[in-house]
Amino acid sequence: MTFATPVIYSDDTLWPRILAVLCMREDSLQTPETLERFLDSTLESVDSAEELAVGVAQRAGFDEDDLVRIGMAVRESMVNAVVHGNRYNSNKKVRFSVANNTERFTVRIADQGDGFDFSRLPDPLSPGNLMRTSGRGIFLVRSFMDEFQIRHLEPAGTEVTLVKYMVSK
Repeated sequence: MTFATPVIYSDDTLWPRILAVLCMREDSLQTPETLERFLDSTLESVDSAEELAVGVAQRAGFDEDDLVRIGMAVRESMVNAVVHGNRYNSNKKVRFSVANNTERFTVRIADQGDGFDFSRLPDPLSPGNLMRTSGRGIFLVRSFMDEFQIRHLEPAGTEVTLVKYMVSK
């Protein structure tokens, strides 16, 4: 099955909001914070999740480069949950949670889809895949975050856990 709806990675409404969060630099006490949401299986939810995660990361004290990496990792993971996991099914939700403490920043994203065989993910760096227009999401997430875990959920679904370590700021 092919989806004709393009995935939009940025638009004129999202980046001004993210930049506003970045510009709100204030002395952070790095207080632990946890948010959890159940989001619809829409691309608008991708934007919401990215905005929430970047906001928590900013308040935790991450620098601009890390905020961009975290934002892209969350965006890629949410797109996978909405598009490939839940297949835009309006009856299925994406569970999104973000938490930080003094040691780590953690994002969990879980869909209600059928799941997939992790061992069959193609290598995006192999010569046959270099020119493909998709298939790099998990590769990018792994490169942007310090830890990446993926697991099957019962009775259905897939959950990814993204971790960025807190370092002296």
